[in-house]
Amino acid sequence: MAARGLYLRVGVLAIAGIVLAVGFIVFFAGGRGLQATEVFETYIEESVQGLDVGAPVRYRGVPVGRVTQIGLVSAEYRRPQGVAYGEGFQQVFVRFGIDPQLIGEAPSLQDAVRLGLRARIRAQGITGVNYVELDFANPQRYPVPDLPWQPRNPVLPAIPSTVAQVTSAAEFMVQRLQGLPIEQMAADLAALLANLNRQTGDGDAATALREFARSMTLVRGALEESDLAGALGELRAAATDARNLLAGPELRGAVANASAAAAELRRSAQRLPGAVEGMERTMRAARETTVDVQAELLPILIDLRATTASLRAMADQLRASPSQALFGAPPTPDRRR
Repeated sequence: MAARGLYLRVGVLAIAGIVLAVGFIVFFAGGRGLQATEVFETYIEESVQGLDVGAPVRYRGVPVGRVTQIGLVSAEYRRPQGVAYGEGFQQVFVRFGIDPQLIGEAPSLQDAVRLGLRARIRAQGITGVNYVELDFANPQRYPVPDLPWQPRNPVLPAIPSTVAQVTSAAEFMVQRLQGLPIEQMAADLAALLANLNRQTGDGDAATALREFARSMTLVRGALEESDLAGALGELRAAATDARNLLAGPELRGAVANASAAAAELRRSAQRLPGAVEGMERTMRAARETTVDVQAELLPILIDLRATTASLRAMADQLRASPSQALFGAPPTPDRRR
């Protein structure tokens, strides 16, 4: 009976310990294990060394989920009939769960992918441990690939990690260097150096250098023989005279007179529009007076022309028949006789 009570107490303590352990786990985990997560998957073309199940998934450094499964695409998805074994079946798939409450309000997956949301592997310090980083990239540079299989979960496209990009760039540079004709370039450089040594020794370059040295010697001798100090003194004296002339009263008076003349010219220019307007008014009045005089002279000229015509007719009549013009026509004879 006592042994049975002891077993009962031990069992109760064990159950209580298990309940407390589960409570502590739930408390420290913040209840995350009980929350619903959305599962996504991505496909990596590089090595996933250092990325394990349970690794964090971060959006710009903020934890939003964890990796749930890692495997080979060729083992997870069967190759369809007639489809070649391409690069797609050489990739590694990574499934991860994301807590929507940790993301908050966000666009749909299609809109986010269209805007450039991508996944990539990033190293966590220098420990060799990796995690999945979510961030936005250039969608034109990293387009969404076409998949020859039907994914079991929503797909988030992946982009190469920084290490993969550096490695790819280094391999590309090595390939370019391997394609260069190094031996030919070394031979050309050696020939160039030999030609340069020959030219500086007894070639055209050496002759040009000697001619240049001789010219410099002649120039130095000419400078030493010439009265350079006297020329500088005369130049200094001329500069002093010019300064005195500029500061003298004559130039100051000329500047003042020029300023006064400019002011008078400015005033004359200001009066010029009024004078031009007055001249226009005078010409307009003269034109109107001329029109009036012409209108008054026209009838007089007409009368004068008629009078002149009458006088000309009378003169012709006097010249032809003066008596008739003076005494009139003779009387008409009486036909009754």
